Amino acid sequence: MLSRIIPLVFLSLVTLTCTEKEIENNHSNLIQEEKTKPNIIVILTDDQGWADVGFNGAKDIPTPNLDRIAQEGVIFENGYVSHPYCSPSRAGLLTGRYQARFGHDCNLPYQGENDASIGTPSSERMISEVLKEQGYRTGAIGKWHVGDHPDVQPMAQGFDEWFGFVGGSMNFWGISTSPVQTIFRNTVKVPEEELSYLTDDFTDEAINFISSQNEKPFFLYLAYNAPHAPNHATKQYLERTKHIEYGGRSVYGAMVNAVDAGVGKIDSALIANGIKDNTIIVFLSDNGGRREFADNRPNRGHKGMLFEGGIKVPFFITWPDRLKGHQVYKYPIISLDLFPTFLDALGIAPASEKQLDGISLLPFISGENAGKPHETLFWRSVGGFEYAVRKGNFKLYKSAYKNKTLLFDLEKDHYERNDISDQFPDVIANLEQEYADWDAQNLAPGWVDPHPGNVLLEEEKFQNIRKRSLPPTNR
Repeated sequence: MLSRIIPLVFLSLVTLTCTEKEIENNHSNLIQEEKTKPNIIVILTDDQGWADVGFNGAKDIPTPNLDRIAQEGVIFENGYVSHPYCSPSRAGLLTGRYQARFGHDCNLPYQGENDASIGTPSSERMISEVLKEQGYRTGAIGKWHVGDHPDVQPMAQGFDEWFGFVGGSMNFWGISTSPVQTIFRNTVKVPEEELSYLTDDFTDEAINFISSQNEKPFFLYLAYNAPHAPNHATKQYLERTKHIEYGGRSVYGAMVNAVDAGVGKIDSALIANGIKDNTIIVFLSDNGGRREFADNRPNRGHKGMLFEGGIKVPFFITWPDRLKGHQVYKYPIISLDLFPTFLDALGIAPASEKQLDGISLLPFISGENAGKPHETLFWRSVGGFEYAVRKGNFKLYKSAYKNKTLLFDLEKDHYERNDISDQFPDVIANLEQEYADWDAQNLAPGWVDPHPGNVLLEEEKFQNIRKRSLPPTNR
């Protein structure tokens, strides 16, 4: 009897040992699989002009780190965002959807924590939520500006860690002036004495997040509030732009240089941790440069406008393991493309997230697909107060600034100087119908902002200045 029991016990021990070994191997394979997933960093600046970086031609503002890193990957010559100002543009980037789909056409009305319905709704899936489901640890640092209520703040939208403020504008010394202009770490207010200069503080937090000892890949959304107003800079950065004799531009340039210095430190942290080659870095601004001190040249217009200067931004992507450097990509792309591009980088079919409006850029920037990512792109501001359509070489712009529907051939007229709407009524009709068909799928704005009134006032001032410059007989 004993001789029959011993083999059974031995068999049980062998089975148990094999099961433990399988578990150990599976765990090891899982860790290895996690390590092969790319880390992802999105670096977003605020109101930075297209020409405020060396890789787009800036000569006065020193951006050596951004220029060097941009050369390691793909610079987008026609990189667009989905809206000409802050909050809606961020909503589009984070969801991969035209923000008009869910009525997020306007900046937030700053009602504090009173209303969870104002902002990007929790029903919208953000990049952070999908990547977290894929085993990523997720961090948001800097300016949020897509929802003030706790139910739509970062930690309710798929981010494990959060360091920043939820409002739209804030001083750079971290001095709290309201609940939406207060620096929080997760849900706890950060003592002001622990803060220095927010651009540096956000950089330091990013480096700490990157350097955390963790087997999981990470997704970091680093949204600097520079170079948005107010115009604040430290002596260290002002020293680097003292050659700019125009005072406002000098301070603005110092704010941009602070971002550049921070990105350089982040790049060094990636190298020190041995993870740079398998890290995707995306850099872009949330919209065109602000009206004062930024440089959107040679593009026409500025933040708030649907001319190229309001929606075309400095934009690049790097991924040393997969993408060749020293590329300039000429076809139009949009910030909505980032979400599906990240999914594709993980080996996930972007079509699995059926709500996305963007397209993966990887086949195009890797050379696999020589075609254009987009034939048609759309923009809508304040429920159609202004809108634009780019299809092929043509761009239609219903401009409230000019009280006219304009048409440009961007192939022949890159800088939108010659309105050809009178010459191509059929093109106007076609693009207006395409816009109407697209807009039929959208929601009315969930709230409104002062943008329409500001537009009309700005244009009135513009025209008055022009009139005052004329001889008295011509006014």
